[in-house]
Amino acid sequence: MNLQDVSTQALAYLGDCVIELCVRGHLVESGLSTSAHLNAEALNYVRAGAQAQAMKRLLPHLNEEEDAYFRRGRNIGHTNVPKRATVSEYRSATGMEVLFGYLHVTGQTARIDELFALAYLQEASEDGTDAS
Repeated sequence: MNLQDVSTQALAYLGDCVIELCVRGHLVESGLSTSAHLNAEALNYVRAGAQAQAMKRLLPHLNEEEDAYFRRGRNIGHTNVPKRATVSEYRSATGMEVLFGYLHVTGQTARIDELFALAYLQEASEDGTDAS
């Protein structure tokens, strides 16, 4: 897949899936086993507010190109904002999705894992709790 042929909206769509896969992998590894528990816990990671908080933790760790993709996603015109999110949270969450979509298209699997850990798992290890 050629990155130049992929729209920003398509990167967000793909990045949403990449983040969801990271979350699901983490939750299964954590020992949760029922779909009800897994789905309920996953919401704590993938809601716009949670992703916006995760992006705050990630921003200092992004290189110039990653930051450019984040900003590209953040600046997409948003017309449908979920009820449980502010416009700012939704924009930041979309930026995160575009970032992860970009990393996936460019084959940067290790960087995806690294950023996911910085976004969610590092916080949990610092305060001794789960990131959810």
